[in-house]
Amino acid sequence: MKFNAFALILSCMILSTGQLDAQIKTPAPSPSAKIMQTVGMTDFTVAYSRPSKKDRVIFGTLVPYGEVWRTGANQATKVSITNDIKVEGKELKKGDYALFTKPGKTSWEVHFYEHTTSSAGGYKTATPAAVVNVTPKMANVTKETFEISFANLTDEGGHMVLSWENVEVPIKLGVNSKEMAMKSIEKTLAGPSNGDYYAAGSYLARVGGDDEKALKYIRMATESDDPKFWQVKAESEMLAKMGKHKEAVAKAKQSLELATKADNKDYIRMNTANIAKWAKM
Repeated sequence: MKFNAFALILSCMILSTGQLDAQIKTPAPSPSAKIMQTVGMTDFTVAYSRPSKKDRVIFGTLVPYGEVWRTGANQATKVSITNDIKVEGKELKKGDYALFTKPGKTSWEVHFYEHTTSSAGGYKTATPAAVVNVTPKMANVTKETFEISFANLTDEGGHMVLSWENVEVPIKLGVNSKEMAMKSIEKTLAGPSNGDYYAAGSYLARVGGDDEKALKYIRMATESDDPKFWQVKAESEMLAKMGKHKEAVAKAKQSLELATKADNKDYIRMNTANIAKWAKM
């Protein structure tokens, strides 16, 4: 009897724990969504929630005119931008923004706040990074579920479009694709930088196997108009490794001079020690 009573108590405890752990799952009234769009050479990512009309009058009633709206549901809508852009002609730095709007019959205000919290209520006293005015348009069809999309894409811009009920709000975006493309072209056609040559040479020096090639790449960095003290030190150490101690000392002295000008005590100490060691060889 004692065993049966203990088993009964244990069974009740297991059932009770199971009930606590169980979670009821149902469809979200305003499901979350994420859209990523490349405009020119800039990526836009929008994370937001999508409420539905459900036979309600939206603008002017559910979403009042003249009041700030979270532009979606649940958490603050988040817009992430990978490069500096222009919104309706106003500059907006790359980064993450919370998107709010103030709907009106003939004009909407669009507010971009630096994203600091997912709570829509966390921006009541914040100052927007940018505020622009946009003219809404009447749509030909009624959209049941709120949607943020991108349209009219070109190399230099496009529109981020807010759509719900029979209203569309196109927000003009401008990107600097030509400027970014030209910088990429010029950098590529100019060839590897000093840093690229140094990275290649120092890697080969570290893994071993081709000292001549490692020295060649390091020298392509140090023989430039602006050699760095750490690059010249790497050249001196490569020369010493190859048994060229006289040349290594000369390069160590050059690195020491550069390090002294930069007031880098670590490299002053290391070069001084190397010079003393290699001078004896």
